[in-house]
Parts: sequence; C-alpha cells; structure tokens
Amino acid sequence: MLIESTAHLPISLAMLQGVFNAPEGDELWRILLRWLHFVAGITWIGLLYFFNLVNVPVQKGLDADTKKKVNPDLLGRALWYFRWGAVVTVLAGLMYYAMVILKADVTNANNIGNASINIWYVLVMWMLYPIVLFAIEFLLIKKVPAVTKDGRIFAIVIFVLIAIFTYGLIAFFTSVFTVGSDNYASNKAYSIGIGGAYGFLMMLNVWGIIWPNNKRILAATAGTGPAAPPELARQAFLASRTNAWLSLPMLLFMGTSHGDWVILGK
Repeated sequence: MLIESTAHLPISLAMLQGVFNAPEGDELWRILLRWLHFVAGITWIGLLYFFNLVNVPVQKGLDADTKKKVNPDLLGRALWYFRWGAVVTVLAGLMYYAMVILKADVTNANNIGNASINIWYVLVMWMLYPIVLFAIEFLLIKKVPAVTKDGRIFAIVIFVLIAIFTYGLIAFFTSVFTVGSDNYASNKAYSIGIGGAYGFLMMLNVWGIIWPNNKRILAATAGTGPAAPPELARQAFLASRTNAWLSLPMLLFMGTSHGDWVILGK
C-alpha cells in the first residue's frame, strides 16, 4: 500500500509546479520588505496593547518600592523593542509604499493619462499630513491642560482632528491622481496611504512623547535622574492611549488594501 500511495507523488508534485515558484530578484526584496514590516509591526503593536491593556492597570496596584525594583528593567526593555519596532515598521512600510504602490500609480497616470506627477512631491506632501497633525497634538498635550485634564474631551478633540486629517488625505490623493475624468489612484494608494499615515503619526507619538517622558520617569524611579514632573505620566498615557485607539482604523485600512473590501478606489 505504501508503494502504491507514493507512486503518484511525482505527478502530484508536477501539478504544483505552477503554484510554487522561486522568487526572482525583484520579487525577493518585496517579499523581504513586507515580511520585515509585518514582524516589526507585530512587535510594536503587540507591546502597545501590552502597555495599555496590561501594564497600566497593573502599575496602579504597585507600591513605590516594587516599581523601583521592577520598572526600570522590565519597562526599559519593553520600551526599547517598542520604539525601535515603530521605526522599523514605518521605514519598511514607507519604502514599500513609495517603491511599489505609489510608483505604479504614478507610472500609470503619467504613461496612460499623460500627466506629469512627481512621486517625490506626492510622498513629501503625504508625510506632511501626519507631521502637522502630530505638531498640533503635541501642543495640545504639552500646553493645553484644559483639554487633557478630561480624557473624554481630549478624545473628542483628537477624533475631530483625525476626521479632518483623513478627509484631507483622501482629497489630496484624489486631486493629485485625477487626470481629466480618470482617477489613477488605486485602492492600495488610498488605503495604505491613510493607514500608513496613521502609523507615521503613531511613531511620532512614540518618539516625541511616550519615550522621552517614560525615559525621565524610569530614570527618576531608578534613582539615576532628577524627580520627574507629575504631568509626564499623564502626557505619555494620553499619547499611548491615542495610539492604541488609532491602531484599530490603521489595521482596518491596511486590510482593505488587499481588495477584500474595496472602499476608496478600484
């Protein structure tokens, strides 16, 4: 029976030759870039959920002596993977978005629609959206305690800002890629453009607010730095909680880019 069952193995493998193909050079770097983006993103977002769902409630029950013993080592290590996971995720995603997705849409618009779109212009303008939004959020968190004192008010303000920001991104892509009556922006350009911009903003929150504040707090806890102002913990919490909620639509838009749910393009 074993001989009979294995007799058809070469035929079965031959049938799979059209399915399993070794990637060529151009395909290989795209596969590696996507894989790096996924692994780093899982690390980053996983730790983001750990901080918000596990660490925040646990910290409330720890006394000062326990925090002094545990937090510098535990949170110091976690924050290292957290912040560098954010950088690798965004850089890998940015490279893929520019070199694969935007490049294809710009090429189609220029070759088919006789447009004159500059990919660097599109990329720089796209990056300015999350940078400007982060600057506004940073000022709110650092300079406007009337907004940050009540988390509900802060959440409403951030929601409105994100809605305006998202509308602006959609309008920007539509304007840039529309030639005559044809829009050459693909669903991936829209979906990853929006989700990726959210991720870019989240990385700025990590490096601009969450990490600097926690670095000072951990140094004070370990006794290697001056006492940390009490508002630092609140500021870091608001930025982290913003990232946690923003990760949900970010992941949704990343998922829609694969064509399962075409919502913004074709």
